[in-house]
Amino acid sequence: MNDSRSIVLMYHRVGFPTTDNDIKYCISPDTFAAQMNVFARHGYRGVSIERLLEWMEGGRPLGANEIVITFDDGFRGVLEHAFPVLNALGWPATVFLVADEIGGTDEWHSATDPTGVRHRLLSADDIRTLQACGWSFHSHTCTHASLTQLDDESLRTELVRSRAALTDLLGDQPYCLAYPYGHVDDRVEAAARKAGYRAAFSVQPGFNRRDVNPFRIRRIDVFGFDTPRVLLRKVRLGSNQGGLRHAAAYYWRQATRRLGLPTA
Repeated sequence: MNDSRSIVLMYHRVGFPTTDNDIKYCISPDTFAAQMNVFARHGYRGVSIERLLEWMEGGRPLGANEIVITFDDGFRGVLEHAFPVLNALGWPATVFLVADEIGGTDEWHSATDPTGVRHRLLSADDIRTLQACGWSFHSHTCTHASLTQLDDESLRTELVRSRAALTDLLGDQPYCLAYPYGHVDDRVEAAARKAGYRAAFSVQPGFNRRDVNPFRIRRIDVFGFDTPRVLLRKVRLGSNQGGLRHAAAYYWRQATRRLGLPTA
C-alpha cells in the first residue's frame, strides 16, 4: 500500500454461523483475531474513516499500509468479539447502522429467509460505549431497503430520516452512507448527495485512488472462509479473490505492464 491508493475492508457479523447460508458473511471470533494480528505483524494499521476522507479530499497523506475497517448492519458481535481485538491494537473502526432496528434484530432478512435465525444488533448503550472509545457510526439507511427499488419519496425518507435518527443518538451528524446490498445507481447517488452525505460506500472491490468518486468508494468483502493469509493477499491485490492462482495472475499482469509487454 502507498499514498496513491487505499483499502477499505467490509465485515458484517463477527460470531458463530447458525446456518449454511450464514457462513459467507459471518466471521468467527478466532478468525477475526487472527486476521487482525496478521495485519499487525505485516505492518498494517487501522485508521478512521475520517482519515480516509481527509486524504481523498487532498489532506495529509495516508501512511503506508493504513487500512479502514468497516462493519455493515451493526450486529452486537462487533462489540462482543471485534472490539476487544481492535481496542488492544489501538485501531478504530466504523459501523454502518440500520437506524430503525437499533437494539433489535436483523429483521430485513425476514423477506428472503422468514424462518431463519435472527441476530441481535447493537443497542443505543452499546453504540455510545463504542463511540466513547473512538469508533464512528454512519448510516445504512432506516430499514436496509434496496435503494434502487424505491420511489423518490421513499428513497429520500430512507436517507434523510436515518441521518436524523442517528444524529439524535450520537450527538453528531453522520456524513457517510453504506448502500444496502451495494445497490446504487445515478439516481440513488444524486439523492445521497442531496440528503447531505459527504461520501458513500459500495460493495465493489478494489483500491481507492484519491480521485475515486466519493459516492462509490470501494471495499474489500471479508468472507467467513477467508483465512488470515487469504485476506492479506486480498488486501495486497485490491480484490475479493485471494487465491494463489489469482495472485499469480495479478503479479504477472503487473510485471508485463512494467516491461511494456502485451497482457493477452
